[in-house]
Amino acid sequence: MSTRTMRTAVAVLVALAVTGCGAGDDRASGGAADGRVTGVVTVFAAASLTESFTRIGKDFEAANPGSTVTLNFAGSSALANQINQGAPADVFASAAPANMTTVTEAGSADGAPSIFARNQLVIAVPRGNPRQVTGLTDLSRSGVKVALCATQVPCGAAARTALDAAGVALTPVTLEQDVKGALAKVKLGEVDAALVYRTDARVANADVTGVEFPESARAINDYPIVALKDAPNPAGARAFVAYVRSTPAQALLAEAGFQVS
Repeated sequence: MSTRTMRTAVAVLVALAVTGCGAGDDRASGGAADGRVTGVVTVFAAASLTESFTRIGKDFEAANPGSTVTLNFAGSSALANQINQGAPADVFASAAPANMTTVTEAGSADGAPSIFARNQLVIAVPRGNPRQVTGLTDLSRSGVKVALCATQVPCGAAARTALDAAGVALTPVTLEQDVKGALAKVKLGEVDAALVYRTDARVANADVTGVEFPESARAINDYPIVALKDAPNPAGARAFVAYVRSTPAQALLAEAGFQVS
């Protein structure tokens, strides 16, 4: 290969990497000193981000040739504990600030987290709404089986806030460790209803219906994201955080039902 050809090839690669890092948003930047973003980027993300971050990860890889996004989805509280116990990760995206605080107070974050999306609860019921659930008070009716997330999980904390705001007391038949678990109980017909995020009900609309209720406005969850202090790929971590806040990723999150700024 001639010197001129080699220079052209390098220029193209650098341009691609820089374009991917910028991603239409100048609020944050990422990448190595030479502008290239490569290697594995390991992202720990709340279970409610499964579908959206899977798509965002693929888009990030396309914008940054040579990069691979590895995603670990679970309840935010479990992920925070794993990070503080030394699990190798580059980025943490939580479904609530409280679980992010667990990470920042332990000194595991690289800089201050930023809010990239918000989410709101709905009542997920089987298609056709056989129990005719129209609000939170219906969940306390005799014989209505309800699934909630555990209180240490963001969707569980939000559910408790909404129920308290409505003055509704109920005993769930199950407490799940993440929102996907609560939603699965409805899809399988094991419960009559569950409090889940609007985005999760939308993804599962072939099986469930999301019933809106006014008290959900009292329990909107902010979603923070941060690069981690001991990230194996710090340049990739910063670039991924920047990409999540970019115009294309924000549009994708909005399409999924998240509230974005």
